[in-house]
Amino acid sequence: MKYLLLVGALWSSCAMAAEAEPEPEAATGFQQQGIAFGSEFMAATANPLASTAAQSILAKGGSAVDAAIAAQMVLTLTEPQSSGIGGGFFMLYWDADKSELVSLDARESAPAKATPELFMENGKPLRWIDAVVGGRSVGVPGVVAGLYEAHLRYGTLPWSQLFTDAIELAQQGFVVSPRLAKLLAKEFNPGLKRAGTANDYFAPNGKWLNAGDKRTNPELARTLSNIAKHGPAAFYQGPLAQQMVDAVNSDADRPGLLALTDLNQFAPVWRKPLCQPYRQYQICGMGPPSSGAVAVGQILSILEPFAIDKMAVNGADFVHHYAQASRVAYADRAHYIADPAFVEVPLESMLAPSYLQQRSTNILPNKDLGKVNHGIFAPVHGADATAALPSTSHMVIADKAGNLLSLTSSIEMGFGSSVMVGGFLLNNQLTDFSLYPGAGKQLAANRVEAGKRPRSSMAPTIILDKQGQPEYALGSPGGSRIINYVSQVSVALLDWKLPLDEAMALPRVSHRNDYLLLEADTAVAQLLPEFEQRGYKVRIAPLNSGVQVIQRTGSGWLGAADPRREGVALGND
Repeated sequence: MKYLLLVGALWSSCAMAAEAEPEPEAATGFQQQGIAFGSEFMAATANPLASTAAQSILAKGGSAVDAAIAAQMVLTLTEPQSSGIGGGFFMLYWDADKSELVSLDARESAPAKATPELFMENGKPLRWIDAVVGGRSVGVPGVVAGLYEAHLRYGTLPWSQLFTDAIELAQQGFVVSPRLAKLLAKEFNPGLKRAGTANDYFAPNGKWLNAGDKRTNPELARTLSNIAKHGPAAFYQGPLAQQMVDAVNSDADRPGLLALTDLNQFAPVWRKPLCQPYRQYQICGMGPPSSGAVAVGQILSILEPFAIDKMAVNGADFVHHYAQASRVAYADRAHYIADPAFVEVPLESMLAPSYLQQRSTNILPNKDLGKVNHGIFAPVHGADATAALPSTSHMVIADKAGNLLSLTSSIEMGFGSSVMVGGFLLNNQLTDFSLYPGAGKQLAANRVEAGKRPRSSMAPTIILDKQGQPEYALGSPGGSRIINYVSQVSVALLDWKLPLDEAMALPRVSHRNDYLLLEADTAVAQLLPEFEQRGYKVRIAPLNSGVQVIQRTGSGWLGAADPRREGVALGND
C-alpha cells in the first residue's frame, strides 16, 4: 500500500482557516482518585451528582441504560459546559443476556437547508471562534431521541422515573462546582458574554457564578418534567421545538437554518460496532461518523509489533513510537472519516494488517518522521479544515445483570453555541464539519451537507478479552485528543497492567500529526530536550483528559475517574 511523507504544508486550503487552536474547555486542577468497588454494579461519570443519580437507579434494579439516562439528565444541569439534552452522543453497549455488543449513533445532524458553504463568507471560511457562537452552528440535537431509543430496547425501569433526581436538583438547586465556576471565569466562550438567556443564567447580577453558589433552574425542571411524561415528542414537537427553532433562526449574530421538520424527522441509528484486534484483546468502539474506533485501532495496531510492555512506562521509547503511530491515525482520520451515509469510508483498507504493518516498519528508532500524509485509498478527497474541539462528557456503567455501557456525549465547544432555551444550552456541532468545503472536484469528505452528521473524535470503548467477554469499558472527553487519551490508557491497562487509578493519573502525551504535546507539571514534560534532539516540534501544556473506566473482575466491578476533572466512580459497596 502506498503512502507519502510530506515535507511541506499538508493542506494549502486549510491555511485559510488556520489559527492558533485553543484546547477545549480548560484544565481546572488535579485531584487523585481512588478505585471504587461494586460487587453488583458500578457507575463512573463526570460529576458526583450524576454518579449518585446513576448509582440510585442501579440500586433499584435499573439497567445500565436506565442509569445513563438519569446521569445525563443531571449532567445537563450540573455540567452544562460539556453535554446535555441540547447535544448528541455515541453509545457502546454490551448485552449480557445475548453476549452481544451494539452501538447507537445519536450524533447531531445538519438542518435540511444547510449547504457546504454554511461557514463561508466572501469566499473564505469563518474563523472557528466566529463560527461557533450563535444559531448557525446548531445541529439537530440527538440526546433525547437516542436515550429513548436505547430505553425501548434495554430499559427496565419506567422512563418517567429516570428524571426524578435531575428535576429535584433543578427545582431545589445544585451547588456550583469549582470546575464550572473556573470555566465561567475563564470566559473562553465569547457567546456567554452576549446579552440574553445564557448570560442571565450563568452571570446573575452581572457576575459569573462562583463555586459553592446554589443555582436553581426551574425552566429546565419544566422541560425535563414534560419529557419524562410525554417522551421525545415533548422535545422534538410542540412549544419547545418551536422555541429552539425561533432561538436558532433569530440569533442576533449568526442566524441558523433549523426547521421544525428537522427536529420532527431526527432518528438515532443503530450501527455495527467496530472492533480491532490488539494482543489477545478486541478493542471495540464506534465506527463512522466517529473516528474514535478507527484511529484508536490504527494506533494500537501500529504499536503491536513492538514490545511495549518492555518499555518504561511513559518513557522516551514508548512516547516516540506512540507519537509516530498517532501521526498516521490522525492523517488518515482527517482525510477519510465522515458520515458513511454520504461518503464512502475505506475502513477495510485503513485497518488492513498489511497497511498497518507497513506503517509500523516505517517508524525510525530515534527520529521523528515529520508530518505524514494519509494512506492512498479510494476515494481520495479534498483537504480537510476541521477544528475538532468538542467539550464532551463520558460515562461508563455496569448493572446487576452484567450489562455494560460506555457513552460519550457532547455539545461541542464549552457551553456550546451559547444559545439557551428550555433551561439548557444548544450545541454548536456543525463546526465539527470542515469549515472550508473544498473546491471543484476536490471536496472535503467532512464538508457540510443537509442531514449529514459531522465527524467526531468521541471514542466510547469496550475491550473484550480472548473469550470475547468485556473486561474494560472506557472513554474520555477532550476534543480531537480523545483518541490519544483512550489509546494511551488502553496501553497502560493492557501492556503495563497498571491499576485503574494509576492509569487514570498517568501523565498524558498527545500527537495529532502536528506537534508532540507533553502534559505540563508532570514527569513526561522532562522529556522535552530529548525529543527536540530527535527532531520533534514539542510543546508543554496542561492536558484535560477526563477518562472514566470500569474493569470486570471475578468478584465484581472496579471503577475509577480521571483526577483532572471532578468525576467519581460509585459501586454498591
